[in-house]
Amino acid sequence: MTEPPSLSPSLLNDVRVILREARGKAYAAANTAMVDAYWRIGRRIVEEEQGGTARAEYGSQLIRHLALALGEEFGRGMSVANLRNFRQFYLTFPDAGKHYALRSELSWTHWRLVMRVEDLQARDYYIKETAQQGWSSRVLARAIETRSYQRLLQSPESGLPTHPKPNPLHLLKDPYILEFLGLSERTDFSERQLEDALITRLRDFLMELGKGFSFVGRQFRVSTETTHFYVDLVFYNYLLKCFVLIDLKIKKLTHADIGQMDMYVRMFDDLKRGEDDNPTLGIILCADKDETLVRYSVLSESQQLFASKYRLVLPSEEELQAELERRHILDWPQPEGGETS
Repeated sequence: MTEPPSLSPSLLNDVRVILREARGKAYAAANTAMVDAYWRIGRRIVEEEQGGTARAEYGSQLIRHLALALGEEFGRGMSVANLRNFRQFYLTFPDAGKHYALRSELSWTHWRLVMRVEDLQARDYYIKETAQQGWSSRVLARAIETRSYQRLLQSPESGLPTHPKPNPLHLLKDPYILEFLGLSERTDFSERQLEDALITRLRDFLMELGKGFSFVGRQFRVSTETTHFYVDLVFYNYLLKCFVLIDLKIKKLTHADIGQMDMYVRMFDDLKRGEDDNPTLGIILCADKDETLVRYSVLSESQQLFASKYRLVLPSEEELQAELERRHILDWPQPEGGETS
């Protein structure tokens, strides 16, 4: 009696890959079909409302009756709350299916989050970033809650870029929200402890920094003929095509901090920058800063130096709005044509 052939590892792996790919495609197709169905249900509800009585309570009654009629056949998926969401979905994106298609990369959970964003530009930004960066619904919810779009130093232009080099102001933020570190807003920890916490939660920090960032090293040594210098954190951004240096300060920003970062950036440009790299950027990540100091320092003119605050707890909407308004007291320099120098 012949023995059965041994199972080839490559065969097993190949079959697993095929099944996982098929499962992923089936899920994506089902998700797209359901999102489209929810939009069409919402449209039909709105059409019925517009064709019925003008009384304000008519719409609520219509949805309640529809939920009751559909509940036995389709279960809780056709609840009053969900039908109201479908209606709002259509009202938020009434031109979907006519002038553009809803992004298939977004699940219904994504759409429920993003359709509650009132700012149209912010909403478009979150949709685009979710699709391009593969954000989970948790990441999207945090971005919206922390007003990631409003914290950008400069809002990205809508549509396709018209210049070959991305503007760093479209990627850098102020303030940075670091609530994931689990540190309270106290001052009895050292800069090294803050650095250790960021390295421990490096994945979350990269998400907060934004797209295009990759980690290069910590306490990165830059040496001259006579002295060694150490930069707290060094990243490379493949979209900006440049090194990004981060210096951590647990106290308020000072002139000395600005001068030190200016020196680091100049040294990095001279000693580490490649021929195809754009000029190095330096970010002083500080606990606090005086906008008057920023305005009358080299930061106001430099296109390579930036100072951003960090927050260790999630601020309230009112606190964050006040923070953003204080930031806008300063007119950040804009590279001509939206390009890096």
